[in-house]
Amino acid sequence: MKEKHSILCVASLIAPALLAQNRPNIIYIMSDDHGSQAISSYGGILKNIMPTPNIDRIGNEGVRFESAFCTNSISTPSRAVILTGKYSQKNGVFTINDRLDPNQNNIAKILTNNGYNTAIIGKWHLGSEPQGFNYFSVLPGQGDYYDPKFFETGDSASTNFERTKKVQYMGYSTDIIADNSIKWLENRDKSKPFMLMCQFKAPHRSFVPAERHKDLLKNVTIPEPANIYDTYQGKGDYSERLRQKLENLNKEDLKVQVPKNMTRDEQRKWAYQLYMKDYLRCVAAVDENVGKLLDYLDKNGLTENTIVVYTSDQGFFMGEHGWFDKRMMYEESLHMPLLIRYPKEIKKGQVNKKDMVMNLDFAPTLLDFAGVAADKEMQGESFRSILDGKRPKNWRASIYYRYWMHEDPNHHVPGQYGIRTERYKLIFFYNQSLDKKGTGKLSFPPSWELFDLKNDPTEMHNLYGEKKYSKIILKLKSQLKDLKKQYGDEDKLMD
Repeated sequence: MKEKHSILCVASLIAPALLAQNRPNIIYIMSDDHGSQAISSYGGILKNIMPTPNIDRIGNEGVRFESAFCTNSISTPSRAVILTGKYSQKNGVFTINDRLDPNQNNIAKILTNNGYNTAIIGKWHLGSEPQGFNYFSVLPGQGDYYDPKFFETGDSASTNFERTKKVQYMGYSTDIIADNSIKWLENRDKSKPFMLMCQFKAPHRSFVPAERHKDLLKNVTIPEPANIYDTYQGKGDYSERLRQKLENLNKEDLKVQVPKNMTRDEQRKWAYQLYMKDYLRCVAAVDENVGKLLDYLDKNGLTENTIVVYTSDQGFFMGEHGWFDKRMMYEESLHMPLLIRYPKEIKKGQVNKKDMVMNLDFAPTLLDFAGVAADKEMQGESFRSILDGKRPKNWRASIYYRYWMHEDPNHHVPGQYGIRTERYKLIFFYNQSLDKKGTGKLSFPPSWELFDLKNDPTEMHNLYGEKKYSKIILKLKSQLKDLKKQYGDEDKLMD
């Protein structure tokens, strides 16, 4: 039986004249592990190798953020933050082994109870059955790239969501998710505004492209990031334990047997080309299908009054520091792509470089546009005024990050938290599992890293311990403790 929700149905209390107003529709498009380096409008080394004209269009016709960050760079926790507007320590989803409590409030419940028609189609990855949506069609777990199965509204029981009947669609998952999103838009209740969350599996590992793209980039040499051969001098001992280096990519990832007797750097060079080509081939299908969604809006007169968001659940390493995957508080992992278009209100062609926004803020911002108050427990803030070019006086000057999944069996990334300001980043590797699900049980001595992002944007030089930075470190530690208190994540690990 569906969970009963005790949320006040505010819609019934609002005057009919107000409900009749033309409130904005919302299409929230999210891919999985799509770093901004692989979106051409962000101007990275891949911009000419794999252009993304349809994703770029959203920013060109709206705003592109260059300082958007996640609270925790791993899929399940990030998705929970986006839905609830709360950090992991408040929503209870710390690692990919946790499930979202279906009784928690979320953006879908609030919008549905305030007159919106809501749907989520694609990757869910939160364990429990989606709550608050009028319709869902979501992949079980990670889902499959080809001929995927979906849990759909009415075909599952919330007590055993991932053990129940699935509906299978034949074809490539990225195409299916977009096509089914358009089908839902066609058949929706057109008397209501809508929120559609279209969430692609791609380009998640193990990077399986569509058949039409299997030979894309075949004879192209992908440019390498400048620090692909990082030796981790001055970094913590964790750098030796990490299992997300390019030389750790396996046959399933690379589709060929890994040669033996190569040096570390030879293996990185070889693996990088195979990895990036399949990764970018997956991105190509995402971009095509974003184009289909935008075309649908144009053809049906919905463009002007629809907010379109494009993002990913976090950033991703594409060879920087010799790494793939995410999890670390380094820039490529911490940064999220974020492009937003709303012709009625957002001036086109904006590039916001400095205002720090977070996935924590997505729900409050979209609720603000919908004219609905955010849940009082949400820790994020609406950045609607920033989209209008007006930064609030008290807007954040720093962000707090925490990765809880210490030394998981596959990646061996240490437990860590830290603070990032416009110029500096201070990371504390506390190196303990704290008995969280999916973590390793071994503990290691804690360590710190400090980076000057102005003079060292690629984070190659750990300045922690250098005498001339002692005052800066003390100030950052004090600010870090303040942020932990602000977000209800106090502990004694730093003492």
